[in-house]
Amino acid sequence: MLSHPKKKHDLISLICFFSIFILFLSPLIKGKAGAAPLTGRDIMVMVDETPDGDDKKSTIEMVLINHRNKKRVREMSSFSKDYGKDTKKLMAFKKPMDIKGTSFLSWEYDDPSKDDDKWLYMPALRKVRRISGASTNDYFMGSDFTYDDMGDRNVDEDEHTLIGEETVDGRVCWKIKSVPREDDSLYDEKIIWVSKEAHITVKGEYYDAQGLIKTYTVEELRKHQGFWTLFKTKMENHREKHITLMTLSNIEYNTGVDDGFFSVNTISRGHLR
Repeated sequence: MLSHPKKKHDLISLICFFSIFILFLSPLIKGKAGAAPLTGRDIMVMVDETPDGDDKKSTIEMVLINHRNKKRVREMSSFSKDYGKDTKKLMAFKKPMDIKGTSFLSWEYDDPSKDDDKWLYMPALRKVRRISGASTNDYFMGSDFTYDDMGDRNVDEDEHTLIGEETVDGRVCWKIKSVPREDDSLYDEKIIWVSKEAHITVKGEYYDAQGLIKTYTVEELRKHQGFWTLFKTKMENHREKHITLMTLSNIEYNTGVDDGFFSVNTISRGHLR
């Protein structure tokens, strides 16, 4: 019995349509199914690689508040420059007069096997002190930030685990637990909240064996000259009942800071030209 020509043509057309539809849809299905979920390390790599210009200048006001609510205000100039994945930073105090000229220089290396270089110049002693070893866990100039906090740890110095998602001050965040791989850190673990939009840490809790030591929070974060920029941060030391507030102003990116600026000779002059 012969099949009807029109029905045969319709069947062939239908088969061709479904073949093309499946051919078009297959890569989309495969891509969605094959996409691995983000890990804690993936997120911290994104944080590490967040664009921040080739160099940066700013003025920092540091306010130290003790348990009696007594405040000490300090002001410093801050400079940083990237060298590939490495970074050099310099901070020099301008106020008050008793610490004016005190300067901190750091060369931060991406290679986790290489220790960062850090120096502190104290004009009263006319001496440059190298910060190394256990000294990196000391607190910076009476603040609640250690010398290690002031730098950028290599991602692989810690084991990062994504433990959830939460909203912090209206920002949807990944929540990550970071545990040092070596036992030379002041902290046993940190809980970090990373903004999904900005790929910047907006909150951090620092723990040791006795529990919570400090809480870091970002109080103002917005885009400036095309880059996500921290304008106000707070570090609260729960054990010392002490708070450090940092406010940035006069922020400029990509100004062409000279390479020779980031040297021990520069800070040992006691002032910046």
